[in-house]
Amino acid sequence: MAQYFNVHPKDPQPRLIRHAADIVRDGGVIAYPTDSSYALGCRLGDIEAADRMRAIRRLGDKHFLTLVCGDLADAGRFVRLDNWQFRIVRQGIPGAFTFVLPATREVPRRHLNRKRNTVGLRVPDHPVVRALLAELGEPLLSTTLILPNEEAPLNDPDVIRERLEESLDLVIDAGPCVAVPTTVVDLSSEPATIVRPGGGDPARLGLI
Repeated sequence: MAQYFNVHPKDPQPRLIRHAADIVRDGGVIAYPTDSSYALGCRLGDIEAADRMRAIRRLGDKHFLTLVCGDLADAGRFVRLDNWQFRIVRQGIPGAFTFVLPATREVPRRHLNRKRNTVGLRVPDHPVVRALLAELGEPLLSTTLILPNEEAPLNDPDVIRERLEESLDLVIDAGPCVAVPTTVVDLSSEPATIVRPGGGDPARLGLI
């Protein structure tokens, strides 16, 4: 049964953030807020927890999960950035962008697009998840909290708890998110391509 933390959206309580990080380290699957929508997250190297996330969303192996990192230095362990890619990513973080980038060997192969050896990367701009990532000292493996046969992410923490209480270990309630998806930018080859428009303005990246 999921625990439920009511966390201040701009000044998250350190005690609750530490507890949330411990739950992730112990193999937990959590629902947490971002600058786009609520998401599911777990520890990157935890295969069982990742499988639980996929089961909640009924995702097959062709749906790739995303690495959510605290900053560019953290992300540099997991993705390869040439100068042109670095310039674009630097302009967009933190923010509502997901970047598709070549992965390093630090990323488990089961989380990659194996044909292209790429992975999605996020550096969100939300105080709660940024505090959680700083406490963890490592990325979250993540996916948007959209349930099967539904088109929009769940955005009400009370509804998330009601519908997923038996499937999650923790719901972090920081109030509703903006509920706008990220802008997905494919940087796996030059030039950059906007795969999906969303909350991030491509002009910020110099792409318009």
